[in-house]
Order: sequence, then structure tokens, then C-alpha cells
Amino acid sequence: MAVQHRRHGVGVFVCSSHTSNDAMEEQKPVVPIRILGIDPGSRVTGYGVIDIIGVKPSYVASGCIRTAEGALEQRLAQIYAGLSEVVGLHRPSQVAIERVFMAKNPDSALKLGQARGAAMVCMANHGLSLAEYAARQIKQAVTGQGGADKEQVQHMVTAILQLSATPQADAADALAIALTHAYNGSVINTQGLPAAPSRGRRRSTGRWRL
Repeated sequence: MAVQHRRHGVGVFVCSSHTSNDAMEEQKPVVPIRILGIDPGSRVTGYGVIDIIGVKPSYVASGCIRTAEGALEQRLAQIYAGLSEVVGLHRPSQVAIERVFMAKNPDSALKLGQARGAAMVCMANHGLSLAEYAARQIKQAVTGQGGADKEQVQHMVTAILQLSATPQADAADALAIALTHAYNGSVINTQGLPAAPSRGRRRSTGRWRL
């Protein structure tokens, strides 16, 4: 198993102004909401971590868990171990995963479901609940087109998060899942402030805009 990490610094701009001491004491720091997005696969599982500060998404890390050749149960164990390492390193408070779709190849769909199950059990054992989003919903939220291809998703993820380099396709998909949860999971509400955590499935209601 190989877990590949890509990180960069995350900064917060603080604007100072003249306020009374009482007002300053009442102000509370905004605590970022950290979201882990997971793009499951039996051979390559992508992950992406973002912080939401107010209405701004900030990149934290992304990468891929690549499983070695071997029996399926061993690859599932590697996925579990790799995601457990990611959770321990980045400490997300919310997790989102792509929902299973019916592939043309039943065997591929079964393996995808098993990889997804390994990820779900890993999150449950870390005390984290998951939100699920369909592939079309993810593409709609990030690109504005439910039928977008992988290159379009990569391009928009790079633009939204202002990355200096384009992430690998599976990592970009995972970041897109995290962004979808931030937008459609009500992490960001209409007042532009972090909202209460949301569980379960949500309908797509819009998209990220640059």
C-alpha cells in the first residue's frame, strides 16, 4: 500500500479595526470545519481534505491510496489502513463519499462497493458519520454540468481551491466530493457562516462559483 500526500499551508487573513475592549472580548474566533472527501476504488482510492472558514474553502491535503497486487481482502485492508492514517493525520470533523452507481460491469460495481464498504467501516470506527453524493451531483456542484468529464472536474477543483498544480484525477474527484458536501451539505449557509453538520443525502441545489 502506498499513501501519497500533497499538502500546502493554509492561511487566514485577519482584518483589524478599531473596536472597544468589550467588543473584542465578545468576538469569537471562527473555527474551520474540516471535511474529508473520499473517492473509493479497489485499486486507487482518492482522498481530499479541505477547511471551510466562513464561506471560503481552503486546501489542506490530497492524495491517493494505491493498493498492491493481491487478494481482494488484502487490498480492502490496505484501503482501511490508508484512510485510517489520513484521518489520524488530518482529523476531519465531517466526511463525504461518492455513492455507488450501477456500472455496466457487475464485477467492477461489486469491487467498488466493497472498497466503499472498507472506507465506511474505517470512518465508523473513528466515530465519523458519512454523507453520500451521486457522481452527477458532485459534477454539478463543482462544474455546473452534471455530465462533466474528469478533466473538467480537475480544472474546476484547481481553480476553486486556487492550487498551483492540478491534482491527480482520483485526488481531484475526492476534493470535488468534499466541496460538494461543503456546498450542498449546508456546511455553508446563506449567511455565509459555518452551519450545523448535516448527515445523510441532500439534493443538489447549486454549484460553487469562482
